[in-house]
Amino acid sequence: MKRILLLLLCFFSISVWATSSHNVKGYTKKDGTYVAPHKATNPNKTQRDNWSSKPNTNPYNGKQGTKEPKK
Repeated sequence: MKRILLLLLCFFSISVWATSSHNVKGYTKKDGTYVAPHKATNPNKTQRDNWSSKPNTNPYNGKQGTKEPKK
């Protein structure tokens, strides 16, 4: 029974984590700089959960957030 509950918890956690981001296609900026395809957090009304904000960590590349989130 414990094993089933653990599996369900893992599945739920993975499905929630997987839906909190989306793929961004590669594109070229106006200045000619190419931005490679990447994943981004889904938009919402806060910056506190963005991977680039302190103290968050990007789960795909392990980089620590450096930006102070706006209050």
